[in-house]
Amino acid sequence: MKTLLRFFPSALVAVFMTLFLTSCAAIGDIFKAGAYTGIIGVIVVLAIVIWLVSKLFGGGGRNS
Repeated sequence: MKTLLRFFPSALVAVFMTLFLTSCAAIGDIFKAGAYTGIIGVIVVLAIVIWLVSKLFGGGGRNS
């Protein structure tokens, strides 16, 4: 039971975001903000994804 209660807040936030934050609304907000904001947002998201993938798969060029 304690395990269920430990993950409940995270699950609640995930369900809330799934129901109320649609991708169409996010794209609409980006277009309202302007093209340069969208380009910068895409670059930032790509940089974060590349950084996370490099951390997951041991990037960094160290030979051990």
